[in-house]
Amino acid sequence: MRNSLDLPKDPAATRVVVAMSGGVDSSVVAALLKREGYDVVGVTLQLYDHGAATHRKGACCAGQDIHDARRVAEAIGIPHYVLDYESRFREAVIERFADSYLSGETPIPCVECNRSIKFRDLLETAKDLGADALATGHYVASRPLATGGRGLYRAADPERDQSYFLYATTPAQLDLLRFPLGELADKAAVRALARELGLAVADKADSQDICFVPQGRYSDVITRLKPHAASPGEIVHLDGRVLGRHEGIIHYTVGQRRGLGLSVGEPLYVVALDADAARVVVGPREALATRVIRLREVNWLGDVPLTDLGEGVEIAARVRSTRAPRPALLRRVAGEGGPEIEVALLAPEDGVSPGQACVFYESDDPRARVLGGGVIAKRLGTQDTAAPAARTATAPALA
Repeated sequence: MRNSLDLPKDPAATRVVVAMSGGVDSSVVAALLKREGYDVVGVTLQLYDHGAATHRKGACCAGQDIHDARRVAEAIGIPHYVLDYESRFREAVIERFADSYLSGETPIPCVECNRSIKFRDLLETAKDLGADALATGHYVASRPLATGGRGLYRAADPERDQSYFLYATTPAQLDLLRFPLGELADKAAVRALARELGLAVADKADSQDICFVPQGRYSDVITRLKPHAASPGEIVHLDGRVLGRHEGIIHYTVGQRRGLGLSVGEPLYVVALDADAARVVVGPREALATRVIRLREVNWLGDVPLTDLGEGVEIAARVRSTRAPRPALLRRVAGEGGPEIEVALLAPEDGVSPGQACVFYESDDPRARVLGGGVIAKRLGTQDTAAPAARTATAPALA
């Protein structure tokens, strides 16, 4: 007989470490498991400056959140530990975030935090504590596979689904991870459970934006970390015209229209960022259309090895967390350094940016299985548009 976490043990003999961020979701997970009779241990990670985040709304894993997690643990009667992961988080997430922006990409630090901190370092800590499972408050589901192991699936609530940020979870990690909220109807049901369980955080606001970026000003964080790294340069049209100057590519993202400071009589969008030449490349909206995406750092959760894709595998690809998965073909192609993974979209997508994630699903069904994903390294437009030669001979391919 297996318990509610699909483990072959009585709940009382099953130790579960719960990653408690201080928010309502992870608090409900801890309280539910405690009520079901599991041996629950709460762990909260301090990830960045404790003091600076104390009074900031929407913070996570610092300041008030640590206090709230401790208070919930005391109320439900479980041991609670706060672990200082600040140096690990700075090195693995914040520094990498800054470096990625400076190279002309638009990174997603939440993916790296899950991959390098929560599902690697914290999972090892859970094992050290003798845990049978690590549970989190993420809105995603995992279920046993007929072929063995566990699969990752989209959450029941499509509005809260966080599978896009968890594509890098490995099969070995999935064996130990549990996501109790993934099968719940919606966030309202979670808050109702929090009130039923008597949790003081039942009406606490959700975290917003990137936890270590106050008010969403990415450039402020990057400038503080790398004060001399941002170089001014030219704003260049795809046709080669130099239209203006900028104070650093960190202030721009692919797809951006507002804030370009240009007056040329036509709407223009950022279509590429050339870090080597410190250039912002702009063009018409149609230049944003992407048909083919090349990936790096691919994590594969499918049943067929990536080496056996043959002519390609039909998938649904998701290029932004706010967009629905769209039909595509996943295939291996020859690259300069060897075989590469490529996603061919059946219909073009706008605003695909290097540094973002492209996540694979078995289909576009709202509860579909996650097959993995990778970091977008390069994109090819509907006509394989190239960046302008402008006044140099080193203009790169549009990426």
